[in-house]
Amino acid sequence: MELKICSIASGSSGNCIYIGTDNVNLLVDSGISGKKVELGLKELNVDPNSIDGILITHEHSDHIKGIGVLARRYNMPIYATRKTWEATLNYRSIGKVSNDLFVEIYPDEDFNIKDLTIHPFNSFHDAINPVGYTFRKRDKKISIATDLGCYNEYILNKLQDSNILFIEANHDVKMLEAGKYPYYLKKRILSDVGHLSNETSANLISTLYNKQLTHVILGHLSNENNFPELAYESVKLVLNNCSHINCDNLNLSVASRSSNSNLVVI
Repeated sequence: MELKICSIASGSSGNCIYIGTDNVNLLVDSGISGKKVELGLKELNVDPNSIDGILITHEHSDHIKGIGVLARRYNMPIYATRKTWEATLNYRSIGKVSNDLFVEIYPDEDFNIKDLTIHPFNSFHDAINPVGYTFRKRDKKISIATDLGCYNEYILNKLQDSNILFIEANHDVKMLEAGKYPYYLKKRILSDVGHLSNETSANLISTLYNKQLTHVILGHLSNENNFPELAYESVKLVLNNCSHINCDNLNLSVASRSSNSNLVVI
């Protein structure tokens, strides 16, 4: 029994995550070109024709820009809430996508693709109906939560008992405040429907820590307001200072913005 995750790209310029089991192959978002997705899958020895579907988190371009090409080329089903699907089709760059490929999902309602149980949940972001996802195969669980402006008990409940967490660590607050972004954009990023900072991400991870948690992958780093090394060290510092966390048994990594990260298998 295997449950697998690999980030093909993760950052403010484009996001795509591969999730797999022995007989299921999925993508979460496709905010990079179809060609880049194909190259990422080739590196994983995954045939694009074997992809069972693309799960959309929300309709922002860095999560959907490659969906049209992939759907037309490989006839991939697209799983999304109806509001997200309708908003996605409004992007002219997506092109024409057959409505027959759309599979409607509902937050807080499980659905299955072969032997994989998938749970969409509401998230806090300035999109029309954003969701995160958890994936279960028997007693193994992967959770994905990016573009998450804040978290509460509801989010904690959805992400608890994970073996792998793919969590946003978007920005360093001081870099963002001192950076060149206009005020309105800084305000949006720092808001409860924006993005998690390194420190907030670390606090979320420390709250979710359990003995079964073996891997934490930091994702969706800002190109302008963060560095991989800074995100890693900021989160590591908080976790090292938490007496309830055994950092020796916790693999912390940062997803690459533009290339495949390491494949994690549990």
